[in-house]
Amino acid sequence: MAKSGTTSGPELLLELDRTASDPLHRQLTDGLREAIRTGRLAPGTRLPSSRVLAVDLGVSRRLVVDAYSQLVAEGFLLGRHGSGTVVARVDTVNMPTGAAPGPTTRYDVDFLPGSPDLRSFPREAWLRALRQGLAEIGSDAFGYVAPQGLFAARVAVADYLRRVRAVHADPHHIVLCSGATQAVALLAQSLPTVSLAMEDPGFWLHRMVLRNNRIEPIPVPVDDDGLDVDALADSGADAVLATPAHQSPTGVVLSAARRTELMDWARAGHLVIEDDYDAEYRYDRAPVGALQGIAPDRVVYVGSTSKTLAPGLRIGWMVLPADLVGPVTMAKGLADTGSSVMDQLAFAQLLISGGYDRHLRQMRRRYLIRRNALLGALRRYLPRAKVLGAAAGVHLTVHFPDGFPIEQLVQRAADQRVRVEPLAPCYADPASAPPGLLLGYANLTETQIDSGVQVLARSMS
Repeated sequence: MAKSGTTSGPELLLELDRTASDPLHRQLTDGLREAIRTGRLAPGTRLPSSRVLAVDLGVSRRLVVDAYSQLVAEGFLLGRHGSGTVVARVDTVNMPTGAAPGPTTRYDVDFLPGSPDLRSFPREAWLRALRQGLAEIGSDAFGYVAPQGLFAARVAVADYLRRVRAVHADPHHIVLCSGATQAVALLAQSLPTVSLAMEDPGFWLHRMVLRNNRIEPIPVPVDDDGLDVDALADSGADAVLATPAHQSPTGVVLSAARRTELMDWARAGHLVIEDDYDAEYRYDRAPVGALQGIAPDRVVYVGSTSKTLAPGLRIGWMVLPADLVGPVTMAKGLADTGSSVMDQLAFAQLLISGGYDRHLRQMRRRYLIRRNALLGALRRYLPRAKVLGAAAGVHLTVHFPDGFPIEQLVQRAADQRVRVEPLAPCYADPASAPPGLLLGYANLTETQIDSGVQVLARSMS
């Protein structure tokens, strides 16, 4: 293919064999027709102008015009005045689709826990932040960046964490990553020990990540005061993954006495991985500072924007003790060479401008209304259910009486297009879990919440 001398028009892969017996105009016509029939060129795809394609292929413009005209006559192309030539909708074979194989269930009400209100993502503020970041950054930033992350972004994260979470945040000790899940994976690869404990119940995905990295987490029970530190000490673990500000999934806060005990345990030569889960959303209690600010040399602080902005952004951070910065940075570099520069720029500017704080205040008010709607619906329609974790976060944990057929309830609800998640996968031994559900409310309207709980009530009868 000849090199194009113009920069306008979309790229299009077509091969012409100048040694073949078929004339070039027929090869071009047949090639375009086959690409449309097989779905390689989807309906609505805009083709290059005849001039651009002629230069790209090294042929005369007349040859391309004739091929386009032939395919327009056959119904494969549409010639639209002012919008060029586009692919028509025709019967195709082996058309690739973006959908996964098999039917995809669409729910009328989706109580998926952990999802924020995706419709409220601050698109305009994000775009302004990105434009501002692009205007101020040098071109060198678009090369292969340091796996630790852009220094300006780490400074912005450090300033925010010091101010809002009382974290002892040194930008040189921060590694930016793709969410809390990648943070757990990188730590699993970097810690000098494999004796690691985890709350039971705890976030099922983090347990899977640890196991995938050949670490079998030691389960440590959780009660109304949070992690049982005496049981942790008896476990013999060298490190623990915990969610002290808002335990996942029960929602309890680590009590003041337990915080002191856990810090004493850490100072005795152990490590705490503090997943600051849902710390930004609190309704009926005062904020609790991060443990890391008490013992920064014994605590790894982990946070992300998955609940505050959107999980699809894949933005997270770790504030590390000095001895772990090097190993974790190396693991991050080997994993993906570093996180997206564009996202780092936009997020840093959102933090600096105060846009992130404004978004959080707005969402707290909105989520409080939705939490209250869910609590009211549960009182009206499921009065026997015991609710946990209502003081903070974006989901409720609901327990039912012993022996309740929770899997049957989940299936019946799904049959009526209502999605609920059982509590059992959060336990190291799912069979030991009490009958329960995790009900996320942040991504639902009050009307959806009420109708969804009514479906649950009917499914129990």
